[in-house]
Amino acid sequence: MDRVRKIVMTTGIVAMLSAGAVALFAQAGPGRGAGPFGPGGRGGFAAGFALGQLDLSDAQKQQVRDITQRDREQMRSTMQRLDQAMQAQRAAINQVPVNEQAVRAAAAQVATVQADLAVAQARVHADIWNILTPEQQTKAKELEQQAQARARERQQRAPRAPKQPV
Repeated sequence: MDRVRKIVMTTGIVAMLSAGAVALFAQAGPGRGAGPFGPGGRGGFAAGFALGQLDLSDAQKQQVRDITQRDREQMRSTMQRLDQAMQAQRAAINQVPVNEQAVRAAAAQVATVQADLAVAQARVHADIWNILTPEQQTKAKELEQQAQARARERQQRAPRAPKQPV
């Protein structure tokens, strides 16, 4: 069960960070580019792209803001549903004696909400992708590959601690 919890928590954290990055980008002020991720910023990924590094036009920036604002409420609602489903799953897991049916039903509900969240994120990603020029799309792919290579490198360097029995 510890592994399932870890996967659920990691998915939730990734979703919240993605939504937060998108929200930060959407709040970019005039002339700033892509908010804290834009020119002069620290760099960062939003909606799966390094939008701040793609030299978006003002019209593209506005389209990204429109896309993220349009989907913000749905993302919030889905995140609330995920939180509720995870709470129900924790409650089912902590029942004594174990009610396997309740645990499976709660886990299935978490999975359903996670799938809904993944679909919503994919829609935002696709909508933003479609406003990019072919050159920006190529650059975004390159930046994503670089980010994945850095992540693999960090993962290989990280020491593996043996799991301790609970």
